[in-house]
Amino acid sequence: MGPGCSDRQMSDLARLAAFDVLAAVREQDAYANLALARVLREHGLSGRDAAFVTELVSGTLRRRGSYDAVLAGLVNRPLDRLQPAVLDVLRLGCHQLLAMRVAPHAAVATSVDLARSRVGRSPTGLVNAVLRKVAAHDMDAWMRRVAPDPGADPVGYAALVHSHPRWVVEALAEALGERRDELDALLAADNDPPAVTLAALPGLADPAELPGTPTGRSPYAVLLDRGDPGAVAAVAEGRARVQDEGSQLVASVAAAVPVVGRDQRWLDLCAGPGGKSALLTALAAARRPAARLLAADRAPHRARLVAAATRATGSGALGVIAADGTRPAWRPGSFDRVLVDAPCSGLGALRRRPEARWRRTPQDLTTLVPLQQDLLASAVDAARPGGAVVYATCSPVLAETAEVVTRLLAARHDVRLEDGLRLLPGVEDAAGPLAGSVQLWPHRHGTDAMFIAVLRRDG
Repeated sequence: MGPGCSDRQMSDLARLAAFDVLAAVREQDAYANLALARVLREHGLSGRDAAFVTELVSGTLRRRGSYDAVLAGLVNRPLDRLQPAVLDVLRLGCHQLLAMRVAPHAAVATSVDLARSRVGRSPTGLVNAVLRKVAAHDMDAWMRRVAPDPGADPVGYAALVHSHPRWVVEALAEALGERRDELDALLAADNDPPAVTLAALPGLADPAELPGTPTGRSPYAVLLDRGDPGAVAAVAEGRARVQDEGSQLVASVAAAVPVVGRDQRWLDLCAGPGGKSALLTALAAARRPAARLLAADRAPHRARLVAAATRATGSGALGVIAADGTRPAWRPGSFDRVLVDAPCSGLGALRRRPEARWRRTPQDLTTLVPLQQDLLASAVDAARPGGAVVYATCSPVLAETAEVVTRLLAARHDVRLEDGLRLLPGVEDAAGPLAGSVQLWPHRHGTDAMFIAVLRRDG
């Protein structure tokens, strides 16, 4: 927007932008972070205005379940019979009233304007009336009114108050095992915006040159104190990248597993979009003698993203190919170490992908789990005797973690599970559901909930 725009105009534009992102997520199954970046560019928003839009979008998506419970008692029809665009306006209004420092009159008035602009005049009366009622109580008071009795239905209470689907709460509680008393902390962490973590690629950047604070867990990780990561020189030059520390630790383990004999050919079986491949390629190039990584992804567009991510680390790249990991384009036993970061439900990254909790269903596991099993079996076949395989998921759900690995170990007598915890000496309290496996958690480690299992291919 030009310099003549008033604060009110910029405020209205920010809300229009937030609505457009929610519409893209709803209508096109867009990823919120990608749609957000596009819409901010289209509207020319930056700085505080971009931060306002980001909070509107992410907060509304995260808290959708709680807001819908509030709205359900205030609208004279089931919410699924409202125009989806009107429901988006109401949810945005709820977030401003119940979770942001927006004056009630401003939140209501701008929501009415938004409804008029994006939907038409007909719903403006409903939006005005409903949001005025929402403004009568704060979030805690509303939760006391609409949440079930925590004594009679603790799962339902946690699901509504922390805005997670019930089945997700049940799956996360099961994954916590004996530490189910941490469930509230985990669900609350899912609703906290994640800190921006940078990874200094070995041999290309030094963590000391990145603006921020070392985490103490990954030797490459720095928490960005403030500002745009794209403005950091090393990031702009491809020598460092934005990467969750959990993902960095997966790559660190994959590179650190001892192998018997040669150590020159590495494989990243499900490489897209390329963050772990970039770190692995840099680590491979830093070896003496150097190793080289082949990165594969079934989807050509994701393979192109991997190629872009690894461009700065070319000396460690064996290549990037579009290939189905379950139908290998390489001979069995071709690699010394293999990483299979399997497609999964993504329930370990709900901080980062707030829309995922509303998209995933239990039925998704019926497709994902067989694929994970096939990919892990293919990874083992790709490793030579004496080589290593690291299986990782961005999900703590037992069906995608312990059960996949256990099933493979029962079917194969040439594979054994090794201790991955010892490869992460800077990480505490990360024991996974299988002996030696690793389970990271947002509420304990400030990372995505990555699962890591280290396997050895025997002769």
